Amino acid sequence: MLVKEMMDKDFIVVTPDEDLVEVSILMEKTRKFTTPVVDDQKRLIGWITSLDVTRGLRESLKKVKDVMHVKDDVYHVKDDDPARLAVLEASQHRVVSIPVVDENDVVVGVVRTFDIVKTLSSLYEIKVYKIFEAMNNELKGVTWDELMEASAIVTRRRTGKRVTAQDYEKRIRESTFGEAIWATGGLEKFFVGLIAIGELVIARKVAQARK
Repeated sequence: MLVKEMMDKDFIVVTPDEDLVEVSILMEKTRKFTTPVVDDQKRLIGWITSLDVTRGLRESLKKVKDVMHVKDDVYHVKDDDPARLAVLEASQHRVVSIPVVDENDVVVGVVRTFDIVKTLSSLYEIKVYKIFEAMNNELKGVTWDELMEASAIVTRRRTGKRVTAQDYEKRIRESTFGEAIWATGGLEKFFVGLIAIGELVIARKVAQARK
């Protein structure tokens, strides 16, 4: 997924010479409390937040340029960057939104924490069996039944509970990716489990071929 697939295209921009009172009204009206500052060609030159506007008004400042953060101090991403880069930037720098620019530095969107949460939520709702179908397609020569049997074996080894291939298939058809992550103890453990299943099913195929 790319940044442009996750970003909010319904954003506002302001210019350096705009009046702070007018900008505060615009922010309140549109409920956009962070906004890029652009030049006459819509290229990114700065950034302001509602807190900057509030501070400016309290200090009797008049213009956006009096309170804005200059471009060099603004974390931003390109529209063709991987979406994970925007997530990492937001997390690392603890910002609630990040401007998105194209190859000419023209602002084309804004990634907000809401967009990140919405995207991650949709990923969490993917059914686990979809992940196993993709895995099965990559394991050439392995049938779905063989994959389910290997999955059941790995589950029995890790939990000590008796699980049949049929039980396991029913479980992954009913569970979402998010539920599976919580149930296995985290993303890392979930994927370690997938690797173990892949290794086992391949080992069983090799053993059968040698008979």
